[in-house]
Amino acid sequence: MGWLLLILVVLAVAVLFWGVAVYNGLIKLKNRVDEAWSDIDVQLKRRYDLIPNVVETVKGYAKHEKGVFEKVTQARTAAMSAESDPKAAAAAEKGLTGALKTLFAVAENYPELKANQNFLSLQQELADTEDKIQAARRFYNGNVRDFNIKIEVFPNNLLAGMFGFTKRDLFEIEDEQERKNVEVKF
Repeated sequence: MGWLLLILVVLAVAVLFWGVAVYNGLIKLKNRVDEAWSDIDVQLKRRYDLIPNVVETVKGYAKHEKGVFEKVTQARTAAMSAESDPKAAAAAEKGLTGALKTLFAVAENYPELKANQNFLSLQQELADTEDKIQAARRFYNGNVRDFNIKIEVFPNNLLAGMFGFTKRDLFEIEDEQERKNVEVKF
């Protein structure tokens, strides 16, 4: 009887240590996912801050393109107010990407604008920001993948369910055309 009690106590302690280790691992991955989402937010904010400068620079050359500027401004506002949900953010980013493509298509018609140093600098910053957004999305999706795997595998899924850990959505863009960076060549 003493041996059986000892075995049960050792087993209970082992299960307790396993539970603590799994729980701490889940918290660590959850925080990494949150941090990765924050990285996307930082880069998107940088992009949102650049857009008014690009619009103002193009406005100086293309005064009669009012509709394009309004579309970019509306898309920027919608993207900035998108929830912290990856699906909502991806949909808003799709609209902004389309509006920016239209803006850059308009800019193609103005050779003086394409030679403007301020515009060229903004163009370079925007291209750099697009690269950083893409890297932040990959980092986020990698962390989400690791987190989702951790909460779905047995026996971790037992603890994950008990403590309310749920799958996170990947930051995905469903339209294949929208997966490409905004083209900013002039």
